[in-house]
Amino acid sequence: MSHSDPGTQTETATVGSSSEDLSDLLVSQQVSYRQLLYLRFLRNKLAVAGFWILAILYVVALGAEFFAPYDKITRFGDILAPPRLPRFVDADGRFHLRPFVYAHEKGRDPETLRRTYVADTTERYPLGLFVRGDEYEFLFIKSNVHLFGVEGAEVFLLGTDNQGRDLFSRVIYGARLSTTIGLCGVAISLVLGIIIGMISGYLGGIVDQAIQRGIEVLLSFPSIPLWLALSALLPLDWSPRRIFFFITIILSILNWGSLARIVRGLTLSVKNEEYVLSARMGGGGRWWIIRRHFFPANLSYAIVAATLSVPEMILGETALSFLGLGLRPPAVSWGVLLQASQKVSVLGVAPWLVSPVAFVIVTVLAFNFVGDGLRDAVDPHSRF
Repeated sequence: MSHSDPGTQTETATVGSSSEDLSDLLVSQQVSYRQLLYLRFLRNKLAVAGFWILAILYVVALGAEFFAPYDKITRFGDILAPPRLPRFVDADGRFHLRPFVYAHEKGRDPETLRRTYVADTTERYPLGLFVRGDEYEFLFIKSNVHLFGVEGAEVFLLGTDNQGRDLFSRVIYGARLSTTIGLCGVAISLVLGIIIGMISGYLGGIVDQAIQRGIEVLLSFPSIPLWLALSALLPLDWSPRRIFFFITIILSILNWGSLARIVRGLTLSVKNEEYVLSARMGGGGRWWIIRRHFFPANLSYAIVAATLSVPEMILGETALSFLGLGLRPPAVSWGVLLQASQKVSVLGVAPWLVSPVAFVIVTVLAFNFVGDGLRDAVDPHSRF
């Protein structure tokens, strides 16, 4: 009769255990696959932080009319004014619980003839919430209430541009186009990559060779000359919406090839699995097998790959617009805003014009963190 050592008995698994693999956790805790993915994703703190950053970003971009203190085309007399940030301590060193701003007096440097802005410390203007300002229409609702603002003065968190428009408000409006291009482009690439990749991997033979050679030709196109050629095809009288749609289609066509290769490899790995062979011997048609077996097997990895490709779409739009090959004024995107920073002379006078770069960097990093978290969550060899 054998006696088991209490020290060697299998302990009850806990959610925080890092020594259990996938099968042990599913058996001991009866955790579903979706719950396991969720718990794995929560373990990655950077991925969770990136998710919340993206959630806040898209909410703000969706309600840009409300969150922006001013309209994107509202002009002020303060041209290339420096950032005017809220303060808690006044000029006399006294602390105030409610943030405030000082009005600025405009002047001109007698030597360089540049505009100067000097804070007028004689009167404080408190910062308020739900302040009335520029009228707007959002979801068929007309209003003039903004999240924050200052009555009697202006608050320029990122300064103004060369036409006196609030740069922070324009960055919020620009987030709507820049981030939407990434999602729309990836959605199109996801559909093309999954369908073509599964067809290539499952059918094989001449079809696979033709598709792979076509992908190689597509990926071999140099980006800059191609963008220049496409830019020459864009009529100058096109509306920003048509340009937006055209750029989304082009970026999608250029980016589905890599995803299709990933899906093809995953399809080849499960093509000869027993359940696929059983379905084929049982009379299952090609499209039925692709829809019922290959599509679920590839979807999770395709979503991860698509998440990691969203930053490429955003950077692609930003680069195109920055070079003047993409969106054009009066459209507002992060790339369009960065066009004003192309001249070194302007940067010497107003370095805050490059502030949209910070939003691009944060957004790209957040997408990369979320993509890494999803990749680790769906990895069957990942340890919980």
